[in-house]
Amino acid sequence: MQKMLTIISNVLRGSARRNATSLVVASRSYADFTPEATFDIKKVDLHRLEEGPPLTATLTREEGLKYYRTMQTIRRMELKADQLYKQKIIRGFCHLYDGQEACAVGIEGGITLSDHLITAYRAHGYTLTRGGTVREIMAELTGRRGGIAKGKGGSMHMYTKNFYGGNGIVGAQVPLGAGVALACKYLGNDQLCVSLYGDGAANQGQIFETYNMSSLWKLPIIFICENNQYAMGTSVERSAASTEYYKRGDYIPGIRVDGMDVLCVREATKFAADHCRSGKGPILMELQTYRYHGHSMSDPGVSYRTREEIQEVRSKSDPISMLKDRMLSNNMASIEELKEIDIAVRKEIEDAAQFATTDPEPPLDDLCSHIFANDQPFEVRGATPWTKLTSTS
Repeated sequence: MQKMLTIISNVLRGSARRNATSLVVASRSYADFTPEATFDIKKVDLHRLEEGPPLTATLTREEGLKYYRTMQTIRRMELKADQLYKQKIIRGFCHLYDGQEACAVGIEGGITLSDHLITAYRAHGYTLTRGGTVREIMAELTGRRGGIAKGKGGSMHMYTKNFYGGNGIVGAQVPLGAGVALACKYLGNDQLCVSLYGDGAANQGQIFETYNMSSLWKLPIIFICENNQYAMGTSVERSAASTEYYKRGDYIPGIRVDGMDVLCVREATKFAADHCRSGKGPILMELQTYRYHGHSMSDPGVSYRTREEIQEVRSKSDPISMLKDRMLSNNMASIEELKEIDIAVRKEIEDAAQFATTDPEPPLDDLCSHIFANDQPFEVRGATPWTKLTSTS
């Protein structure tokens, strides 16, 4: 009995502490926080440009909280995907984005959702920033009907409005992005396309062909190389004669940016977007970033680099910690407020994972659907001439 009373007493004290913390947070009005602050950011390296992005960046409290929540959501979502993969609930290819969150969030901060974006197969973060939900992304990873591609795309192939995936062929998304940029120029809608690829894909011949056409036609495209240092598992020094990826466009101007700082990425993207919208043609950005996981879930990620190296990056350059420290040191948020965000994000991830493991798989009848948009239903031949399926939009 005494033991039971002690347990009840501890529970009540814990509840009281949580309530007290909530009251402290609730009692602090928005006026108690700094609404806006300006930060020094790292100077970018320039190629064929006389001047580059500014050396300071202004951050509002609202922007900071939004960036923090989005980066935490991407981080937690990827860690949950790692867990589900190891439990064999997620199968097939799975390329995680944790460590690179500042790239996706910073890029979106410098363009609008009416602009277009295409990337390679490390696409979960961009699916979220482009308007997808955690529930849709997790369900797609587990191949369920509620997935963002109806359970038929998996980790590599996710899409939203003005977001063209998630592409599995190394480097092939770059010429596709140029095609989108050509459409933007043809339509004269003041939109642009962001075309992303990794340091491994940067050596693909089709990328240099795309540089050439885009420069000749002055297409509104931002080429972005997310240089996470190791491609599939080989360091940039061993795989590229020139590791200055921002200069690879030759006559196309380029900038090299700290890809672990969300404000650096945002200001550089704004600068690049202004360049494209002014009719000057393409521009190339290299984001120096780092992935914490291996290339894919089949890669432990420590055979070609050490655990100590990964830990050093985590301790010195983590994009979430960097933003958090800035906000706390400038009284733009409280520790309690950020913890509340962390708790809400974890709950969202757990709820999404629960949905992703219980939602039904898509029926066989859906196999050939969504081949075209806004088209009349038509018949598709199956694996044998006498097997018929129907495609609906």
